[in-house]
Amino acid sequence: MEFDHILIRFGEISTKGRNRKKFVDRLKRNIREVLTEYQELTYQVTRDRLYIHLNNERHEEIVEKLKNVFGIQSFSLAIKCRSEISNIKEMALVAVKSLYQPHDTFKVTAKRADKQFPLDTNELNYQIGSHILIHTDELKVDVKNPKINVRVEVRAEATYITCYDYKGAGGLPVGSGGKALLLLSGGIDSPVAGFLSLKRGVELEVIHFFSPPYTSERAKQKVIDLTKELTAYGGEIKLHIVPFTRIQEKIQEQVPENYTMTSTRRMMLKIADQLREKQQALALITGESLGQVASQTLESMVAINDVTCTPILRPLITMDKTEIIEIAKKINTHDISIRPYEDCCTIFTPANPKTKPKVEKVSRFESFVDFDELVTEAVKNVETITISQKQKDDFELLF
Repeated sequence: MEFDHILIRFGEISTKGRNRKKFVDRLKRNIREVLTEYQELTYQVTRDRLYIHLNNERHEEIVEKLKNVFGIQSFSLAIKCRSEISNIKEMALVAVKSLYQPHDTFKVTAKRADKQFPLDTNELNYQIGSHILIHTDELKVDVKNPKINVRVEVRAEATYITCYDYKGAGGLPVGSGGKALLLLSGGIDSPVAGFLSLKRGVELEVIHFFSPPYTSERAKQKVIDLTKELTAYGGEIKLHIVPFTRIQEKIQEQVPENYTMTSTRRMMLKIADQLREKQQALALITGESLGQVASQTLESMVAINDVTCTPILRPLITMDKTEIIEIAKKINTHDISIRPYEDCCTIFTPANPKTKPKVEKVSRFESFVDFDELVTEAVKNVETITISQKQKDDFELLF
C-alpha cells in the first residue's frame, strides 16, 4: 500500500491560546527546512493538525527526519479518502491488509470532526470494524490492547486513516523561544544542555574557546562534529570559535593557582556576553550541573556570574552524571565527546581549585591586568563557521 499523506499531531502547542498560530507557523517552517530536499511535498495546516501530502515521495527517510523535529507529539502515515462510509470502509481495509499478520488483534478508533457526517463515532467503529472482520482471516478484535489501532478522522473535506503512530520529539518548535548562545566545551555535558534547550524552542548559536598550541585541531574538529549532531534537531547552527590562548596564559601568570579556574570561567562569560550582544541573542547556556566539579558549586557560580547580568540557562543543573550520559548516548554526542582531545577547560586545571571562591579576591587578582583589552581582541578575532547536516568537511567561513 502506498501512503499518500503524513498526519502530524501537535503536543504542547495545543495548550497555547492566541499565540498558537505563531508556534504552528514556526513548526511548519522547521519541517519544511528539514524536508527541503523533497520538493514534491505540499503542506496543509488546520487548527490541531498538520498534513504533508507526499505526492509520490518515498516516506521512509521522511519519517526518520520528522522524529527529530521538536514540537511534534506524534505522527502517522495516512491514507486520504472521501468522507463517504463506503470509501472509508474500503480504505480502512486496504490499510489493515498491508500490515496484519495471522492472529493479530485490532480495533477501530473513529473521530468525527465533521459533526454533519450521518454516523456517530460508535456507528463508525462498528461499521468499519465489521467490514474489516468480514474480509480478513484470523484477525480478532481487542479494544484494550490491540496490535493494530485503525484510527479514522472524518473531516468535512476528507477522511484520514492511519494504523501506526510514530512518537515525535515533543517540546516546542526551535526558534519559538528566542535565541541563546551555548558555551560548548567538547565534553559530555554541554551538547546535552544544547539539545534540551532546543527542545524548549530556543534557537542556538554555539561558542567554543580554542587555545592553540595547547589544544589541537582535532579538539576543534570534535566541537564541529558535536555541533553538527545538534543540527539534526535545530537546523543550521553558527559555531563561533574564540582564540583564547593569550587570556589563558595571562591568567596563569597573574592569578594564584587555586583561583585560575574561577578567573578562566569569568573571562569566558565576558567574551560570550559580548558575542551574545553582537549576535542579538537573549541568554547564555552552559552544561553546568550543581556540585559536579569545583567550578559548579553555588559559591563558584556566584563568583563567575558576577561579570554579567545576562540570564544564564543551566538545563542540567539538577541532573546526575548518569542521566546526562544517557541523553548524550541517545542524541549521538557521547562517543564524540569522549574522544581523547583536550579542550581549554582541562589543559590548565589546577590541582586544588577553590570550591568557595570570593568575588572580591578574584576581582583583585584580575585588576593587575587589562583583561578588558584582551577580551575585546578575542571577540574581534572570532572565527564563525555555519554548520548544517549536509556538510561534510567543508564549511562556510564568515568573518
